[in-house]
Amino acid sequence: MSKAASPELTVRFWGVRGTIACPGSATLRYGGNTACVELRCSGKLVILDGGTGLRPLGEELRAEGPGLDADLFYSHCHLDHIVGMPLFGPAYVTGNRFRLWAGNLLPDHTLGQVLHQLMAAPLFPVPPDIFKADIEFRDFHCGETLAPRPDIVVRTAPLHHPDGATGYRVEHAGKAVAYITDTEHFPDRVDENVLALVKGADLMIYDATYTEEEYRDRIGWGHSTWREGVKLADAAGVKVLVLFHHDPGHDDAFMDDLAAAAAAARPGTIVAREGELLRV
Repeated sequence: MSKAASPELTVRFWGVRGTIACPGSATLRYGGNTACVELRCSGKLVILDGGTGLRPLGEELRAEGPGLDADLFYSHCHLDHIVGMPLFGPAYVTGNRFRLWAGNLLPDHTLGQVLHQLMAAPLFPVPPDIFKADIEFRDFHCGETLAPRPDIVVRTAPLHHPDGATGYRVEHAGKAVAYITDTEHFPDRVDENVLALVKGADLMIYDATYTEEEYRDRIGWGHSTWREGVKLADAAGVKVLVLFHHDPGHDDAFMDDLAAAAAAARPGTIVAREGELLRV
């Protein structure tokens, strides 16, 4: 009798940048697409954010054929996190099913309304009605605990970002991945909402857009630094810190130096790269 496969949780990065995509020779090794992360929970597909990285993920998923069933969780609806949806190939395939989740939207806006606006004139030639897959919009109140599948728990908490954003903690098979992007740290204290969400996580993906020097001129823009990520990871007992949402102005050489400094400050720290696969 064959032995059943052990439950596992894996993470793969398809977009690691913030603000705007920055393809080119200077970003080849770390990547230039905006936020999109693929989780596999014992084969079940969970997607975190739908930036430009969602398009290449879609190309990979199309090879699996029709019948895809997945949950896509948006941290928020700023353009760099949603712009990939109109070019997400599997959304145009009959027989696929996607549940799109978002919390903490502006008053009187639903996720469905936002994506319809994105795919309306004069911004896009065709509306979401052209999708052939079964698309279901699920709005929730940030702070809720969600259960997209019987063996997957998704905990949520508000982040400190203009217009609001949601942090996620995905739990499966005794493991936890925290996704904390587009958040600004507080100068005098740890964000208690975030601390509770990431406590003891096996992997924490964290917004490290700026250096400390850059941040001084960008206070209030809604992003953090790798040093603050280290502080939070230490305070919460996180096992592995992954730096994410890289500034589009940081080329590969800059990222190499940042990676070395972060690893020296907290051994085992990873700087996210497109295509990188992590087994939790």
